Amino acid sequence: FAVITGFVGGVWFNDMALGLVLAAAMIVNLVVAAMAGILIPIGLNRINIYPALASSVFVTTVTDVIGFFAFLGFATIFLL
Repeated sequence: FAVITGFVGGVWFNDMALGLVLAAAMIVNLVVAAMAGILIPIGLNRINIYPALASSVFVTTVTDVIGFFAFLGFATIFLL
C-alpha cells in the first residue's frame, strides 16, 4: 500500500522523490505502529496496568509522533 500511495503521490505532484518520501514514511510508521502495538500493552501488563484501557492512548501518540517525524525527516533528507 505504501508503494502504491508513493507512486500515486509522485505522479500527482510530478515529483518521484516526494513519492519515495511518502512510501518510506508510511513503511516506517507502519513498522513502528506494529512494534508499539505489541510492546506497549506487554509493558503496561508487566507494571500491573490494565492494557486494554491504557495502551490505546500511548500507541496512538507514538504512531502520530513517529509518522510526523518520519515524513518530515525523510523530506529533509531527500528533498532539501
